[in-house]
Amino acid sequence: MSALDTSTPVLLLGGRENALAVARNLGRLGVTIYSSGKSGSRSMDSKYCAQAFIVPDETDAADHWRDLLLAHKSPQLQGCIIFACCDESLDFLQSNRDQLAAHYKLEEFVPEQRRTMLNKQATLEIAGKIGVPAPAYWEINSDEDVEKIRDDVRLPVMVKPLDSFAFVHEFGAKLFIVDTDFDEVVEKVKLARSRGQDVMVVEMIPGPDDLLTSYYTYRTADGRRLYDYTKSVIRRWPVNRGGACFHQSEWLPETAEMGQKLFDGVDWNGIGNVEFKRDTRDGQLKIIEVNARFTAAHRLVTAAGAPIDEIIYRHLTDQDIPTFDSYSNTLRMIYPIGDFMAYLELRRSKQLSLFGWLKTVFAQPVVVPDFSFGDPYPALAEWGLIARRGFGKVFGIFRR
Repeated sequence: MSALDTSTPVLLLGGRENALAVARNLGRLGVTIYSSGKSGSRSMDSKYCAQAFIVPDETDAADHWRDLLLAHKSPQLQGCIIFACCDESLDFLQSNRDQLAAHYKLEEFVPEQRRTMLNKQATLEIAGKIGVPAPAYWEINSDEDVEKIRDDVRLPVMVKPLDSFAFVHEFGAKLFIVDTDFDEVVEKVKLARSRGQDVMVVEMIPGPDDLLTSYYTYRTADGRRLYDYTKSVIRRWPVNRGGACFHQSEWLPETAEMGQKLFDGVDWNGIGNVEFKRDTRDGQLKIIEVNARFTAAHRLVTAAGAPIDEIIYRHLTDQDIPTFDSYSNTLRMIYPIGDFMAYLELRRSKQLSLFGWLKTVFAQPVVVPDFSFGDPYPALAEWGLIARRGFGKVFGIFRR
């Protein structure tokens, strides 16, 4: 393997712990890292960030990036690789691909294909056509459509947006979950549609969170996969509906096979990540969602021995590409506060004891997503923000 030529800089758009992990990994190799996002995008706080282009709180990020990159006000960015690290920056790259490609290096992707696959309903429709199992779902084109499915739906279900980014921007949540009352499904659909958000109703696949697995790859324009990686989830918080707070690096052949079938079936280009959950009713892996960017678990992926960001960097700069035949199956990544909260919730429902929780936490080596002794400031900044929010809530209670 030839020495890495680090002369092409990288610009990270948005993201949180995923962008931070990429900045550290490529920065340690000598790549110049630039970062742009709103406050809280911790890659901008890393010592590996040569320059941060902060998006003002009152400014639309896409407008800021358009001005930054297409008005050519920052000549040091010319020719750099741009990585989208959040849904907002993915949409920006898709909408401005041709203009950006004339001045910067972008990963391979077909905008319309990516836009289609990132539509949650279209993902399930396409998966079904190519033989990838999917949960039951119901298309909603009007408020009246909800009443038509009242007798078909078995709760709990999700009222899930077709466009996650717009929905999160509007409601501050990824979706609505309805556990026991179908009238609440009617209410949530009406609420979403009244705010201009298209939604569908999707069954929640039963079973614990440790049935969730993910497959990662980068598929080139000529159909080559640059790497294959899989991992699983141990816990989420809130349980059965929140973000993953404890991950496991492990090779899962069935998950890899199903992920390859999906991406080959749609002739996918670029970064691809797909999440599945095994359905306890029929034993099948069923697709949950597709992502086209580095994920929150990126620290785990690379620490386990899968240098996927370096592989993509080498590919985009026409350099020799390293391969890996194996990686750690005994490394975990934990969000300490989130996982402790998950433990408390599971303890209340008598699903997990203190000893059982501690046993899982200390059973294997762990990494955390944001802290690094060599680059501590991003984690300190994040912890300080959490502390200020907590203090603000406590102070507010006493004031009342």
